[in-house]
Amino acid sequence: MSEDLSRSLFDSLEQVPDPRRERTQLHRLVDILVIAVCASICAAETWEEIAEFGHAKESWFKKFLALPNGLPSHDTFRRVFLRINPKKFQEAFLVSVREVSPLAEGEIVAIDGKHVRGARSADGKEGLRMVSAWACEQRLVLGQLKTGEKSNEITAIPLLLELLELRGCIVTIDAMGCQTRMASQIIARQADYVLSLKGNQGRLHQEAAEYFAWAEKINFKDLEYDYCQTLEKDDGRIEGRKCWVTEDIEWFAEKGEWAGLRSFIMVEAEREAMGGAATVERRYFISSSIGLIYQQRAKQSNAALQRRAINLRV
Repeated sequence: MSEDLSRSLFDSLEQVPDPRRERTQLHRLVDILVIAVCASICAAETWEEIAEFGHAKESWFKKFLALPNGLPSHDTFRRVFLRINPKKFQEAFLVSVREVSPLAEGEIVAIDGKHVRGARSADGKEGLRMVSAWACEQRLVLGQLKTGEKSNEITAIPLLLELLELRGCIVTIDAMGCQTRMASQIIARQADYVLSLKGNQGRLHQEAAEYFAWAEKINFKDLEYDYCQTLEKDDGRIEGRKCWVTEDIEWFAEKGEWAGLRSFIMVEAEREAMGGAATVERRYFISSSIGLIYQQRAKQSNAALQRRAINLRV
């Protein structure tokens, strides 16, 4: 982590209100928060891992943290994060991110939900889920919100979008977030969207599949479309992707219900492991962007374009 980011992180997190009684404080709140954030950025996922990270990087943390009573224990991290105001913490973290890493025009921001490892209820069932916003090019988590169940992601995603500065970005969301109100919110934030389709969107997924099947039969003749393909080889596994983007949407009767809708996308992924049979999967998306692939080509080399295609999580 750069000196600028660590200083910005410290200054921002110092503004988070401390809920503890002064006489019970062995560690400064800002020290606890900075260590936890740095550990999380470096893939720590449990309180024990966060505490271990602090010990491993103690000499570095001492350069800008007071640590008057040494390093906090994993129990201290857990107790403090149970008591702090999550909204105030989120706001402070986002301030530091914006100051050091402003999002570039065309940055892909992936909204995704997943279970937190180790977060289980008393009866052993999967508990806490987090909805996260991930800046793909900068490889940075821009924000997170917790939600109890997968179905609650529908309410968490709009709240997360509201927290982010998305102007000029391309927001990708899985099928859970493919709703007209999500599209409207993203357009209102002056960003573009790429929303995944599945069979639970009424006829939308079926109509997209039928359209592309028809377009292939006529070889996309007289249709406005763009195409690219990528090929990845890794440890005996080969994965190829083909992507078609078409601006032909006049056939879609409900296009007026989707704010800013300008294109349909089909991605075909073919995966083959050494000695195994190949599998082919097709996925469909709607987008408010036109010339999405041309955009990426204009900005980057072909190698970087391939990384972007993967980051679209298709």
